[in-house]
Order: sequence, then structure tokens, then C-alpha cells
Amino acid sequence: MPQDPNKLRKERREMAITLLACGIDPKKCILFEQSKVSGHAELAWILNCMTPFGWLARMTQWKSKMGVTRGIQTIEDVNSTAGLQLGLFAYPVLMAADVLLYKATKIPVGEDQVQHLELARDIAVTFNKTVKQPFFPLPRPVITETKRVMSLRDPTNKMSKSDASDQTRINLVDKPEVIRAKIRKATTDGLSGISYDRTERPAVANLVDMYAAINKVSIEDVVREHANSGNAQFKDALAEGIITALGPIQKEMERLSRDVGYVESVMQQGAARANEIARPNLEMIHTLVGLK
Repeated sequence: MPQDPNKLRKERREMAITLLACGIDPKKCILFEQSKVSGHAELAWILNCMTPFGWLARMTQWKSKMGVTRGIQTIEDVNSTAGLQLGLFAYPVLMAADVLLYKATKIPVGEDQVQHLELARDIAVTFNKTVKQPFFPLPRPVITETKRVMSLRDPTNKMSKSDASDQTRINLVDKPEVIRAKIRKATTDGLSGISYDRTERPAVANLVDMYAAINKVSIEDVVREHANSGNAQFKDALAEGIITALGPIQKEMERLSRDVGYVESVMQQGAARANEIARPNLEMIHTLVGLK
């Protein structure tokens, strides 16, 4: 949706720095900005023309964006003043184009993105039937054991940088004292000991998921280690684990922030490499649909 240009430029650079600091190796991966490869938008329009309105009406993303503040859950709830822009409504088609443009087959996603990937598969099937050949392979999700990290304050909502409250999440740039404070204030319950039950103890289960992921151990190991720990003791252990894991990343982010030229060169080279893959595929798509 419409963004402040200066803020968007800053956040784009920060995202590139974050990904590099987290270990993305530009020699092994192609890291680039979507907007620098025009084939994404071109393919999105072609796929828009093949995607039924009803498929998009069932998607949860626009509902969650609109429904949080306006109580909108179905397309019938939207009126001319509700502010549902076409860009938000049709965004899942652009996401499908992001995947299909490169004929990708394995897509790392969070649990909340599985619906979007299912839509991408449906669109691929529709396109293949339309052009009468299996041009697009059907992508499948690759999901880690930690499928979704939930809010520190409300375990029914996922942790998100778009949440109005900074206390709901751990930011990669948070200092140790901030991390400790946020984890100490995280929602738990009044039961003793640490156990894992997504239904009965969702808040504690969320913290267990975080502990297991950050320390690279199983949930069973976490529960066994902290079965007799109180919430405060467990939170302290979790906070220290997060601080230890984020330390090297934060140092690398600081270093890269002082080397903007390198970051920009990585992104430019990545866009060129992505275009080398995307352009021939898009030209074949143009031929298949009669645009060439």
C-alpha cells in the first residue's frame, strides 16, 4: 500500500543488511529487490487475467489487514469507503508471480503463508491448462519445525513488525536489556512448571517454541530440561538464549551498515542475475499467451 518514500528506501536497505547479516551468502543465493525485475509485475498482470475473483475473496490476508480495525471478514462487508485497495486484494497473485516466474519448486514459508502457496499452485494449474502444456511446475512448501512465532502479548496472533506495540515482538536490533524486559513481560499463565500444550497453554507453548528454535533443540528436550522451572526462571533462560543467538547477527548488521556500497553492489548484481533467469521465462510466457 502507499508508503512514505524516504521510509521505504531506508527499510529496503535495512532488509538487505538484515538478510546478509543473518547468513544469506550472495555467492550461493540471488538476493535482489523485486521492483528491480519488471518480470514480476508483467507476469502478475497475466496471471490476474486468469485468476477467479472468488479465489482472492477467500484469502485471509486482506481480511486480516482490514478486519483488525474495521470488522471486515467477507467481500460483502466492504463498501466504497472501506479502503480496500486492489493492490492488497490482488497481492496474492503477485506473490504467485514471484514464485512462478522462476519455475521454483520448493518454497520456504511460514505456516501462515501456506494458503498463498496453494493459490500459486492453483494458478499454475490454470495457466498450464489454458496454454495446454505443463509450463509451470507446481511449487510445494518447505516448513520448519517452528512453523510460526506468536506475539509475546497475545499467543493467538503471530509476532509481527506491523503490530502497533513494540512489546509484542523481538526485533533483531533489540539490545540485551530490551530483550530481557520484553521476555519478562511476555504473557504466560498461572500454572506451575513448563509443559507444551498449544490448546491449554498457548502462551507458554509459544515461548517453548522460541526456546527450541533459538537453541536448536527439540520441544521434548525443552520440556524435560525445564519441567520444574517456574515461568520467571524459564523466561530468563529464553532471554539469554536469544541474546546469545542475536549477538553475532547484530555485530554483522553494524558492520554492513557502515559498508552501504557493498550492500548496494550485492543487490545490483542480484537483480542482474535474477533478470537473466526471469527474462527467458517471461518471453516464453508471452509466446504461449500470444503476446509475442
